[in-house]
Amino acid sequence: MRRLCLTIAGCAALAGPAAAQRLENQTAVFSALDKVTARISVLEIPLNQTVRFGSLKVTPRVCYSRPPTEPPKTTTFVEVDEVQLDGSEKRVFSGWMFAESPGLNAVEHPVFDVWLTSCAGSQSVAQRGQQRPAGAAPDPNAQPADALERRRVRR
Repeated sequence: MRRLCLTIAGCAALAGPAAAQRLENQTAVFSALDKVTARISVLEIPLNQTVRFGSLKVTPRVCYSRPPTEPPKTTTFVEVDEVQLDGSEKRVFSGWMFAESPGLNAVEHPVFDVWLTSCAGSQSVAQRGQQRPAGAAPDPNAQPADALERRRVRR
């Protein structure tokens, strides 16, 4: 019996943790609060583009999520600059935000708050690697993304 328990524990240790497929998204979705007017706005910002909310300029760089069948984990790397009265800009936030923990790394400004709520326009890493130009002939050696993922898990 003891040998069986050690064998099972050894097999579990060799297997390692299962990795969930990460989806790369094209748009980060934020909620933004104007504390003066008590107005909450939804900001849908394409990656590497900047949207202004009050005196803040919000620029997401990446936005990752998981498929709906996996436990949620939505993250973005974002840069937030504040436009000063003289027109200059001051970086007030640069880092990761987590939708499941909005209070952990949200932008807390005296007048505005900004936090990540979700990502949109997802594409799996495997699908991104298989993209081809529009009008190109299909690759006869291409495998579906789920077959590639199954092959990775078996190794």
